[in-house]
Amino acid sequence: MPPHVKTPAELRSMFGSNLRILSQNYQSVSELSRQLGINRTQFNRYLAGESFPRPDVLARICAFFHVDARMLLEPVETINSLSDPISGPFLRDFVGRGAYSIPEDLFPSGFFRFTRRSFLEASQFVEGLVFVKRENTVTYIRGYETRQAMQSQGLSAKRSASEFRGLVMQQEEGIAALVSRRNSMTCSFNYLSRVASFENNFWVGYVARTVRENMSGDRAVRMVYEHLGSDFSTAMAAARKSGYCAEEDLIPFHRRLLDPARPFG
Repeated sequence: MPPHVKTPAELRSMFGSNLRILSQNYQSVSELSRQLGINRTQFNRYLAGESFPRPDVLARICAFFHVDARMLLEPVETINSLSDPISGPFLRDFVGRGAYSIPEDLFPSGFFRFTRRSFLEASQFVEGLVFVKRENTVTYIRGYETRQAMQSQGLSAKRSASEFRGLVMQQEEGIAALVSRRNSMTCSFNYLSRVASFENNFWVGYVARTVRENMSGDRAVRMVYEHLGSDFSTAMAAARKSGYCAEEDLIPFHRRLLDPARPFG
């Protein structure tokens, strides 16, 4: 027997069902339809399986949700479980729930200066710079290990080797980030919560690296993030100061939050 060819009504129903699942990660249909550039009334008709988008609108929807036109033919769970494990059915309501639509007022985009104690030398501290950006509803982090840090670990200081990227996820009292160097060479878990300050632009938490227990040095240390905004010249001034420094050379409020005399618990 020839394979069943879906009717227009079945295609609309499958599309609407998939679109409802994909829309669950967004706070409101109004905001989602605005981001997509689709009239809300028309978008509601898509959700209900009453209407079907034009090819150009369908392409826009697929690109926005990082899916393909298979969403017309099969449940989106089977598509996402292969292409994006975080939004797939097994993790969507667990890891996935915190990985989308993080409010800017919780953790803004732009440049951040960070400081932490060195993992290898307890008397030394590391100052660096990262960039936080949003693509659609996902928040990413990107930065580079300092040349000194790479060399102290016996690693290549080439830019491609020192780059790290990560995914930011919302937590009950802050944010977490899973960060890795290229090819998953090393990985770290970061947790940050906002602290009261004059400009409300500081976060404090910790970073834990993935190494064996018997490796020398610390596996987890306290860490401070300071939001610098989006001005490139301000970021470059901070980047030029990146590297190792002694406790007395730390930025005063960073030193206060790091509280070097208090053991990390």
